[in-house]
Amino acid sequence: MRDPAIRPRTLAPPPLVYAVALYAAWWLEQRHTLAFDFGPISHYLGWASIGIGLAGFVWALTAIWGHRTTVNPYRAASNLVTRGAFARSRNPIYVSDWFIYFGVTLLLGTAWALLFAPLVWLVMRYGVIAHEEAHLLAKFGDEYRTYCSRVKRWL
Repeated sequence: MRDPAIRPRTLAPPPLVYAVALYAAWWLEQRHTLAFDFGPISHYLGWASIGIGLAGFVWALTAIWGHRTTVNPYRAASNLVTRGAFARSRNPIYVSDWFIYFGVTLLLGTAWALLFAPLVWLVMRYGVIAHEEAHLLAKFGDEYRTYCSRVKRWL
């Protein structure tokens, strides 16, 4: 077993997890419709949600780059980021990804994506985030524990 202090043992590339679920939802929708349509509100809310997600992503990236560490979930963190978006959430990029996922779901107009959401959450929580947290704990110890006591995992 690898030492989590060296690097996270992330099991799946996070963007791919969301993309595969959305592609599967789109593919299934073509064959077995579970469509929903709230009219123009779906379109506006979908794009607004995507915009919020992209803004959150940029905010988190700015904090990561400002601390001169990596956004790559397969590389070791060189610094613990606790400012900017990370002062509000320990996983602001993944929160942003959920806004984007929800927005695309609204634009696709398929409940398949909603049905896949719990599976996406499980993969992200236990296949990605758990390994990142183990890495940060092994690398930063009490500093990371203190951060976790102050800031929630999601929001």
